[in-house]
Amino acid sequence: MRGPLQEPGEKEGQEEGAAAASGCPAGVREAKKGLDADSDSDQETEGARKPGELGKDTLYLRSCRAYSVVPASCFLRQGSAPELSLRHRGLGPQGARALAHALTSNPCIKRLDLRDNGLCGAGAEALAGALSRSCSICDVDLSENRLGAEGAQAICAALAVSPAVQRLQLAGNGLEEQAAQCLAELLLAHTGLKSLDLSYNQLNDQAGETLGPALAENTGLMELNVSWNHLRGLGAIAIARGLEANIFLRVLDISYNGCGDSGASAVGEALKTNNVLEELYMSNNRISAAGALSLGLGLRVNQTLRILAVSASLMGEAPAQTCLCLPTQRPPHHISARCLRAHGGGGARLPPATLSSTHPSLAWPTNSFGLPPGPLGFPSPPPGLAGTQGPCRCSFSSGEDVANHESRRQ
Repeated sequence: MRGPLQEPGEKEGQEEGAAAASGCPAGVREAKKGLDADSDSDQETEGARKPGELGKDTLYLRSCRAYSVVPASCFLRQGSAPELSLRHRGLGPQGARALAHALTSNPCIKRLDLRDNGLCGAGAEALAGALSRSCSICDVDLSENRLGAEGAQAICAALAVSPAVQRLQLAGNGLEEQAAQCLAELLLAHTGLKSLDLSYNQLNDQAGETLGPALAENTGLMELNVSWNHLRGLGAIAIARGLEANIFLRVLDISYNGCGDSGASAVGEALKTNNVLEELYMSNNRISAAGALSLGLGLRVNQTLRILAVSASLMGEAPAQTCLCLPTQRPPHHISARCLRAHGGGGARLPPATLSSTHPSLAWPTNSFGLPPGPLGFPSPPPGLAGTQGPCRCSFSSGEDVANHESRRQ
């Protein structure tokens, strides 16, 4: 027989009394009720799952409870969206472990953004397992997570056996020469990787000498960013030699490395052979007239480069004009280099130089404004290029640039 019916208030009072007797705080009791409700909701809304299979939300909540971390609400709201962005959430290693368990059961995520979460090496190791088993995630951003060599090794080992990932960002992780070896192995093993960002790290010359040969042998990488590192002479030369042999790379950023003249000369030699690179960024690299001339001679031969960025990289106006005004034998607007100090800066770009009757392959725009060499006009050409004058051939992106240009010509 059924017992007497209880009023709702009486039932709640009995539950509260039992909880108080057991010493369970009210806040914990409510949290448990919330987790149970989430589980019930998942089981109701995801009825298409196989018997005994947990939903991703349920699995994530249980993992968070197991690792004693607060669940990320945006992951619970993820649904079937292809991008999961958890930037600046302070997940830490424990949060990464909880997330890794849920990632394996979510086939919808294609881009995973975990920038600035303090994952460290332990968190990277936890995520590596999920990445190695995922067939959907193709874009991963783990920048600014203090991964170090340990974390980089774990991620590289996972991606070496996971062909799905095509874009990897590891900027600002304190990577040094110890991490260069696993990165080189990744370049050799993962032919599906299209973009790799290693900027804002501490990769030195030894790291460059390790990465350079791997770049030469790589097949597939199209974008490489090693800006804001410590690739000085030998490291920059090794990267340039890798560029010379590579036949896939389209974009290379080696800005803010202090490559110097030796690095610029090596890049110039690489440009003579490389016939696939389209964009080269070399800003702030302490290049003098000698390095600029070597770089320009390489540009004169190269037929594929479209963009060359050397802002604040060349020391003095003469090196700038040496580098930017040498290349001429190419289709119109085939290469555009960012104008440096010339014509007051701004958004000016230099299209290919006009052929000079004195030097068929070189043109030096001395006095192109009708002004004598000096601070107000173009500087005098470097030795060996004297007497090669040509008309002004600048194009501008705004009316203000044109006005400044015309006022200086008058």
